[in-house]
Order: sequence, then C-alpha cells, then structure tokens
Amino acid sequence: MSAITTKFVTNHKLTNEMSLEELSQYAPKILELLTTSTLLVDKEKRHQAHNRLQKGYEFSKEQAFALIPHERIGRSKSQRIMKDKLSEKDIKTISRTLVETSCDAVIALSLLSRLQRELRPLNASEKIISATLNPEVTRLSNKVQKERSEQRENEGIDFLDHFSLESVKERLDKYDISNIPDKQALADIMIMLCICSAEIKNLRISNGTVTGYAKNRGQQDIPRVFRLLEKNEERAKQLITWIQDNICSGQLKEPGKLGSMYLSTFLKKDEFIPESGEPLLPSSLRKLGAVFTS
Repeated sequence: MSAITTKFVTNHKLTNEMSLEELSQYAPKILELLTTSTLLVDKEKRHQAHNRLQKGYEFSKEQAFALIPHERIGRSKSQRIMKDKLSEKDIKTISRTLVETSCDAVIALSLLSRLQRELRPLNASEKIISATLNPEVTRLSNKVQKERSEQRENEGIDFLDHFSLESVKERLDKYDISNIPDKQALADIMIMLCICSAEIKNLRISNGTVTGYAKNRGQQDIPRVFRLLEKNEERAKQLITWIQDNICSGQLKEPGKLGSMYLSTFLKKDEFIPESGEPLLPSSLRKLGAVFTS
C-alpha cells in the first residue's frame, strides 16, 4: 500500500508542515483508495499507510491519523445517519465511539469535524450537527495543541550567522535574477516569505501582501504582510517570480515535491551545521522567517 500512499501524497503535495485540519480534508479521497469490502484488509492497508507517512515522510502520528483515520467515518457514517434517520441519541453514540477509540483529543476532534463536514452537504439539520459536537473534546484538543506549540517554541532553532536576518537580506539584495537560482537562493526566499516548500509555486504578491498559503486552501485567502515587503515590494515580486519561473521550466527542482531531498541535503552541508550538531530542516526556514518577520 506504500505505492498508493506515495502517489496520493505526491499528487496532492501534502507535507508534514500542514495542520491536522488541512490534512483531514483529504481523508475521504485517500480512504476511497484504501477501502475494500474486507475489514481486515482495510485495517492492514491503513496500518501500512500510517507507517509510510511516518517513516517515509516524517509525519507525526497525529498527522498520519488525521489523513487516514483508524476507521472509515466519512461518507459511510454520514450517509447512514441520514439514510436510517438515526435519533439524536444514536448520533451521540457514534460520536462518543469515535472519541473513545481515538489516540488523543486532537485526533478525536479531527474525526468529529470530518463527520460534520460530510453531513452538511447531505442537508443535515442543525440538530443533527449539534449531536456530533463535544465541547470537552474541543477544549482538550485546544489545550494539547497549545502545549505542543509552546514546546516547539521553547525548543528553539539553532542556526549559524549564515542564516541570520542580516545575512539573508544581504544575499537577497545581491541575487542576479538573470541567472538560474541555486538552493541558497531558494532557502533565502523561503525565509523571506515565511513559507514551507509546498507553497512556493502558488504565492502571489500584490499591494504589499502575500497570498496563496497552504493553510488557506479551500477557504478565504487572507493576505499576510511582511516587513521585508514594506521596504521593497517590487524586489520581493522579482525574487518569487524568479524562483517560480525556474521551477516551471525545470531549471530548479520543486522543493514541495515529496521525495525530493535536495534542499535537506543542502542544509546538511558541514559549513551550515551549528555547534549543537543538529542541521536545519526545510521546515526550519519557515520558522526562522516567522521569527525574523514578527
């Protein structure tokens, strides 16, 4: 089942930098590919897919289960609720089972949210939707995610002066956009715009703001403002277009394509490794950008 998972993740450009909510939106599609008429086969397929996501693409356990729930809930449960006209009590029982069999509150909330999304297109009443709500799970999920976020912030990022704000800005000013960009230019621009690798092809700059971020897919695209743009928006436009054009022409590999490790390899060069011995990851570039632009 690794082949199915690999193809799906690649085609949809999923990354381990996406939120649980973003990943859960793709669950119905991948579950269609992993579902047969045999429950034991389905269970083994999901198990193999989880392993592939965690070991092959460095997804966290929570991310893997958000994308591929341990049991299929999507259309089957929502359609059953509507077709059989289940009572509010029965719907609450289904929701409670999802919660009790989940790994943690974060996964439980993701499953409940997906069930609600599947019910709405079926014209489910607000009474039915309300029966799937669980305020306590929502509270616990928010608490867990906040704690994890604070833990990541406390861990910090160790980096050399080569990737300091001053060094990045100096290189950005010197790049000749008539040349083919290298991996250093790609890394600097990812820091400048505080982006993950999967977003770089879709970003647009206008009126001092940036749109096209992955977390805004499927909803209102909220523009973001950065200090670097305020100083020279035209230069920022030139740089992002420079990178995008060279990716489209094949001169520069697309960093958001899973399985492409060339940016990670670049960041592991001896001259970039700090005293801690821990090299920067592509995901670290966005975090550096968040620190520099805050």
